[in-house]
Amino acid sequence: MTDNSQLPGTVEPRSAQRVAERALQWSRVGRAVGEEVDLPAPEIIALNRMGFGPRPGDLEALSALGSDSTARLQAYVDQQLNPESIDDSTCDALLAAQAFVTLGKSRQQLWQEHVVKEGVTWEERMQPVAETLRATFLRAIYSKRQLVEVLADFWHNHFNVYGWDSWSAGTWVHYDRDVVRGNLLGNFRQMLGAVAQSAAMLYYLDNVSNTSAGPNENYARELFELHTLGAENYLGVASIVGPDGQYLHPAPKDANGHPLLYIDEDIYAATQCFTGWRINTESGDFQFVDSVHAKYSKIVLAQATPSGAGVQDGEFVLDLLAAHPGTARYLCRKLCRRLIADDPPEAIVEAAAAVFYSQREAPDQLKQVVRTILLSPEFRATWGEKIKRPLEYTCSLLRASGANFAWSDSFRYRYDALGQAFYSWRPPDGYPDRKEEWSSTMPMLQRWRFCNWLMDGWRVGGEGADKDTLRIDCRSQLPAHITSAAAIVDFWAQRLLGRSLPAAERGALIEFMAGGRNPENSLPASQIDERLRFLVGLFFMAPSFQWR
Repeated sequence: MTDNSQLPGTVEPRSAQRVAERALQWSRVGRAVGEEVDLPAPEIIALNRMGFGPRPGDLEALSALGSDSTARLQAYVDQQLNPESIDDSTCDALLAAQAFVTLGKSRQQLWQEHVVKEGVTWEERMQPVAETLRATFLRAIYSKRQLVEVLADFWHNHFNVYGWDSWSAGTWVHYDRDVVRGNLLGNFRQMLGAVAQSAAMLYYLDNVSNTSAGPNENYARELFELHTLGAENYLGVASIVGPDGQYLHPAPKDANGHPLLYIDEDIYAATQCFTGWRINTESGDFQFVDSVHAKYSKIVLAQATPSGAGVQDGEFVLDLLAAHPGTARYLCRKLCRRLIADDPPEAIVEAAAAVFYSQREAPDQLKQVVRTILLSPEFRATWGEKIKRPLEYTCSLLRASGANFAWSDSFRYRYDALGQAFYSWRPPDGYPDRKEEWSSTMPMLQRWRFCNWLMDGWRVGGEGADKDTLRIDCRSQLPAHITSAAAIVDFWAQRLLGRSLPAAERGALIEFMAGGRNPENSLPASQIDERLRFLVGLFFMAPSFQWR
């Protein structure tokens, strides 16, 4: 027998807090590890994993791209991988209406006007990162170039920098626009070099204080462990001196004698290679300072630097790591984790890595890799192996509901409480990307409190600009002839998810909407008015909406 005390249908609709608490209990009957779930159509999978979920009309537009799911998916992938071909004028106009003043500034302008200008205020110093935050959120909600937004989020996490530091904030527009977005469908080696020479990364990982007399290995270590080879290719602390006193790298080798794994000695040598990499504090340009560089030959992964001196030492390390097969596998596993599942099938990881490695010189290397992942059988045959992180959850809710969204400080305050505040992860590893990090009690409770505020928030959000932060007009979106609890739930399932709900979730929502009445009979208009927005809120709290 059903325990009604555990279902959202017993919740008094005027109590938003109790709705959240009941939904938290309800979620515990959701998908268990290894439990089978109904696989949505490939079109639904694509809209939820290549973007931040569908807006009204998106599914219909995708369905018009071909005669069957295979043709439609291929057309949509090709469309999204060529973002310049997508008319995004509506989003562009929305961004233009915000009157941002920093997004069009060059790197040099940003440095002069927001970092080193005499008398620069803290607000001016933070303005580039603050405007990038707002623009990124608006693009995630309104842009038709959804894959670009997903990949921008991925690479910002991969090359994580805390954006609210006094040195990184002032040039954040450059880091986001030119370093991350400018390379996310290009060549990884080019992106790696742009990151390495950016003011944001040079200051964040302390390479500006790396000298031959006082080496600082922060950047070199994260370059190996996080940016390229990954911890999965780390052998540990090991000697490189053989019994006869000769150099002997202890890692297994490939056919050319190159080590397949790295050790601490490789990091120490790479640290010396990057001594002297700086930012010119007057111009904001990358600068190499020869006087603090280690002027001797260094050996990294059993290969000696060609020159033994100069900025070429660091470039040599970047070349070496970008072309390493371990980097290909590590990065492709992370991309597959983001786009398919927490533990992606090894077959697609290897297939993507093969493309990454064979196309390492290609200007569109990363585009080819992403295309391989998105058109793989694994992409379209996997569902429910990930849950939405807070950014995905929030944007998918706003997109699915057709919300009239406008930025406000109240919204940011409530969003940040979900645990994925923009550019605010302090360690260099980026926000976690596994479901267990986001599905425990407190993260879920916080997102459902947030959902309740979004569904009814404009009436408690304060005065002035904050008062109209958000409007989700559920009543006007419900056709007049749909009046029974069962029909209302089925309408909103298709409206928000593009598919039917599992029986357990559908039954709970019908029971809530019916409020003790026959679910097949028409409800009084007053009851629909009273309960509808909470019903839609419960859809957003349901396990089916959390999956991607």
